Amino acid sequence: MRLMPDAAARPDYPPSWYAASLPPLAPRAPLRGHARADVAVLGAGYTGLTAALALAEKGYRVTVLEAERVGWGASGRNGGQALVGYGCDLHTLESLLGHDDARLLFEFSREGLRRLRQRIARHGIDCDWRDGHASVPIRSRQERALRADMETLARRYDYPLQWWDRAQLRQVLASDRYRGALYDPGSGHLHPLAYAQGLARAAEAAGATVHEHSPVQRLERGARPLLHTAQGKVEADFVVLAGNAWLQGIAPELETRMMPVGTYIGATAPLGAERARALIGNDMAVADVNWALDYFRLSRDHRLLFGGQASYSALPPPGLRGAMTRRMRAVFPQLADVELEYVWGGYIDITRNRAPHWGRLTPNIYFAQGFSGHGVASTGLAGDVIAEAIAGQAQRLDVFERIAHHRFPGGTALRRPLLVAAMSWYKLRDLLW
Repeated sequence: MRLMPDAAARPDYPPSWYAASLPPLAPRAPLRGHARADVAVLGAGYTGLTAALALAEKGYRVTVLEAERVGWGASGRNGGQALVGYGCDLHTLESLLGHDDARLLFEFSREGLRRLRQRIARHGIDCDWRDGHASVPIRSRQERALRADMETLARRYDYPLQWWDRAQLRQVLASDRYRGALYDPGSGHLHPLAYAQGLARAAEAAGATVHEHSPVQRLERGARPLLHTAQGKVEADFVVLAGNAWLQGIAPELETRMMPVGTYIGATAPLGAERARALIGNDMAVADVNWALDYFRLSRDHRLLFGGQASYSALPPPGLRGAMTRRMRAVFPQLADVELEYVWGGYIDITRNRAPHWGRLTPNIYFAQGFSGHGVASTGLAGDVIAEAIAGQAQRLDVFERIAHHRFPGGTALRRPLLVAAMSWYKLRDLLW
């Protein structure tokens, strides 16, 4: 992967190290006129592109409409950590569905990770995949919870993980902040924007059409629904809504059950191979288990990529760069002389229960949202599951549709302030005990 020097070289994407690290690509043509397709997809992120790829490989005519550029939203800005499971824990899934269906969903998520790796290999996507992820506790109650999760995963879900004590963790992670680690060799991390661009190329090679700079203004429902843009429309047998946090009025009944939340990432200047590997010796991804968590990993060019500092108010936190730098140095005091060269952010979409919200608005309009910060692998699973349903095999989607989802309380005016108040309590709990 060739590295570009700075974000100014990519004015078509929000400034980030991800965008700066990739060579410029010519934009795809916007939609003009009246097009017809078997399936029209709103959104060229992981969900929409994976659905487009799967459907095009089955012989469907697929048109994808993207408001900006491929991977412009969360798919091109996220932390890059591809994990088994979903945004909620297994106890939540069991309370919503019972153990049998929760076990099915967990098995689906394992398959989602396998298919992610297979897509990277089969389509030759150069996205810096690396194996391994560690969940690290700061407090004793977090350690107890992680050990209980490990036991549950092994005994009831046939997914054995490794427990590393503080000394074992310290051999590969140069931080004294954590009490140990729950290590998952099956999860991993990648370059998010490079993966999104690779998915788009794969979908186009399979026969799909991708239009950029084509924001959908209106969804017209019916026997053959239409997606309208400023310069054209697509008429299709089926529609897939994969806009997530950026639906913006297209399907109001979905938006009441999803909340956009800001999350932020920084990248240091290149540290050099020796200094970078002294921080994370095995090149794994790491995340703590606070409610407002820190997560970090290394890049191919030996930067530390450090994320966290979620904002539930729709506004970036004040003094973002300084706050991110302090969080980074709390984990790695040896980086006292290192600044963040890039800081960027974007929106993820959360549901009230943090469980995935996938299903059908009507028999021919499908959607997936509510990845709740856990979407690198599960978005691809959503695309595959929706593609299967459109092709007539809806058994897996039916399980996801059994999850009950409720509106955020407070209506348009109060739902975000109520969420901010609730999240403040969880952050206080992480600080105190």
